[in-house]
Amino acid sequence: MALLIAPNISRPESFHILGFPGLPLQYYAPVSALFFFIYLTTAAGNVFILAFVICQKSLQKPSYIVFCHLALNDLTFSTFTLPKIIAKYWFGDGDISFNACFTQMFMVHYLGSVMSFLLLVMALDRFIAVCVPLRYPVLITNNIISVLCGFAWFIPVPLMVTIVLHALTLSYCKYNTIAQCYCDHISLTNQGCGVNLREVQVTALCIAMLCLLLPLAFILFSYASIIVVILRMSSSSGRKKTLSTCTPQIFITCLFYLPRCFVYVASTVGFSFSLDIRILLILLYSLLPPALNPLIYCFKTRDIKLNLMRKLKMSRVAIEI
Repeated sequence: MALLIAPNISRPESFHILGFPGLPLQYYAPVSALFFFIYLTTAAGNVFILAFVICQKSLQKPSYIVFCHLALNDLTFSTFTLPKIIAKYWFGDGDISFNACFTQMFMVHYLGSVMSFLLLVMALDRFIAVCVPLRYPVLITNNIISVLCGFAWFIPVPLMVTIVLHALTLSYCKYNTIAQCYCDHISLTNQGCGVNLREVQVTALCIAMLCLLLPLAFILFSYASIIVVILRMSSSSGRKKTLSTCTPQIFITCLFYLPRCFVYVASTVGFSFSLDIRILLILLYSLLPPALNPLIYCFKTRDIKLNLMRKLKMSRVAIEI
């Protein structure tokens, strides 16, 4: 039932999160348990990274400060997206209020944009470390990297506020069903109507491409330059050591960008997905990186792995004593 807010604008009291439309009822409990497990894994892993880096003075370096910002972003994203879909399949509560849905939409796109800019900061850190190593201690300090990460959190704010305010100018007069596991701009505006609907959608697409493709262009340039420098090294051990310092960042960047690029390119060339497959793909590139990133930090980052192994050995010795 629509609530009239102003002439020519109607807003529903709530939306219904559809989730997976083809999912049989008997799978609701296992799916909710899976989502709950993913959330616990994501929360535990990213809280561990934050606490471990904060407690270990030796890890308080520029690269690990970026890791902490990424962990905070991943933790926040999962907290804003997973509880509602867990409640839908666990308790049958798939309704979300109008304001809560818009808040969730803002956070989904804001945190995704922040992630993109943080990956840019991470690529800049590795670019300077490998390509101009003698200038690294001057150009990249803890204070400078903290300021850059602060900009990564701040820059998307006005852009995402613009998207939300623009979407609020629409009337929502269709089925009030979000064909997704959380509120996002496409699912919301598909419920909208009005003469400016196309304008709202195109504006949001342009802002999204700016937040994704502008950082991606610099990231590709950075890692291409790093690969060129590595290939020019005469020492094989030097090449291996330099590459190993960049592999965590490359893994994290690929996890974030490759599935998104696949979905966008597939849609552009006319390859269509069923609604269930489309939702599954979006969930994979939205929720898988936050759960896997802590493992990448621990097993692909030498300093964290060494500190972690040292702590485990000390704990084992203490237990034996």
